[in-house]
Amino acid sequence: MPIRSSLCLMTSLVRERAISPVELLNAHLRQIARLNPTLNAFVRLDEQRALDAARRAEQAVMRGDAMGLLHGVPVTVKDSFDWAGEPTLCGSRFRSGHRAAHDATAVARLREAGAILLGKTNCPEFLANYETDNHFTGRTNNPWDLERTPGGSSGGESALIAALCSAGGIGSDGGGSVRVPAHCCGIAALKPTPGRVSAAGHFPAIGHPGGLLGVAGPMARTAEDVRLLFAALAGYDSQDPFSAPVPLRAPDWDGMRVGLVPDWYGVPVEAGVSHALHAAARLLGEIGIPVDPFEPPGLERATASWFFFFSRLPAPALRKLVGEQPGTAHWTGVELLELAERESAPTAEDMLHQFAVRDRMRAALLRAMESCPVLLLPACGVMPWRHRQREWTIGDRTIGLLEAMAPVTPVNLLGLPAVTVPVTVVDGLPAGVQFVGRPYDEELLLELAVRFEEARGPFPAPPSALA
Repeated sequence: MPIRSSLCLMTSLVRERAISPVELLNAHLRQIARLNPTLNAFVRLDEQRALDAARRAEQAVMRGDAMGLLHGVPVTVKDSFDWAGEPTLCGSRFRSGHRAAHDATAVARLREAGAILLGKTNCPEFLANYETDNHFTGRTNNPWDLERTPGGSSGGESALIAALCSAGGIGSDGGGSVRVPAHCCGIAALKPTPGRVSAAGHFPAIGHPGGLLGVAGPMARTAEDVRLLFAALAGYDSQDPFSAPVPLRAPDWDGMRVGLVPDWYGVPVEAGVSHALHAAARLLGEIGIPVDPFEPPGLERATASWFFFFSRLPAPALRKLVGEQPGTAHWTGVELLELAERESAPTAEDMLHQFAVRDRMRAALLRAMESCPVLLLPACGVMPWRHRQREWTIGDRTIGLLEAMAPVTPVNLLGLPAVTVPVTVVDGLPAGVQFVGRPYDEELLLELAVRFEEARGPFPAPPSALA
């Protein structure tokens, strides 16, 4: 089955004429027809345009034309990126009349690299939740267990990629939104440094101040695949206010050490998460990469500061948009809004204070990381959870949703890159970890993730994908 191949292998097979882009596309369409009715992960599947593009890609191969990095490979796009002529619904009724005039930069770069765009994938309303559900498409399910969420907000992407319906794609991450779904579905994902991958043409707009947190990031089944997608997507874009002219470069492996952070300031993690984390640490040691305990310095307020920027600061504007009428907005769009509204409305003084706190925390952590360039953390504090579950009892403590996400949100607050990779399967569910690096060290993180996966061996697909 060609769909079981990695994205990297698919590109090689197309180049070597071992499979045609049309054959590869049709294999994915058959898998989609079989599994998407239960996954419910597509907002729009554009079979005809994908077939037309695959035929053109096949003709280019036969002519011997120059080919892009992703030539002839089917990929998907989260429904928060503009696709010319199509709506960018972002899971909200308030976007029902939208039509994009232009491709988002990330979408344009996928096309330029020769990828075949299958369609747009499901997300929560306004990307404001860790579950993927909305008024338009409904609930997306995890291919490992349909009673569990694939995570959010890039849950449609993660579900389809894990289920072998898409070779890879593009998501976005403002508080774990590519990393948590990757953990939930057993795939890999990169949350880059802000500006490394253009987010121009994304909704909500990733400008100031939200662009300090939110980024566009590639997702695929392996870190090697993510590295190829990153190579196709990275680059300066004048339309992204965070974009920086940082070229792709070889990673600096000298002095490689990894700091182990088993939890975030004592917030407990579930046993399966802890098992994956320590298994990853042992495997790194076995391949000669030192792993030592690491305690982040002075970051106790990081999760609260992230929540200020992600939810409290935009809450008044969001409430004005959605109004007070019940049922107009979806529950995924207002769950964190209602939580933010329990606190006082932010003032200009609050915002300036939070920026100063954020900058001090970032400087302290980066100073500590000068001798330890990569950190190993849980990719989420809990295993893939049942739809709308919001409490977990771990030992003698009960934690809520934001505490469960404590290992991921500080990475967004501080503008650091991170790669999530799957490690193991626990009680039939995948568990991943994240490698966190210093700004613009994506190449180092991806090299580490690739070496880790080579030592780990192939990671299984969900049983439902192979039936």
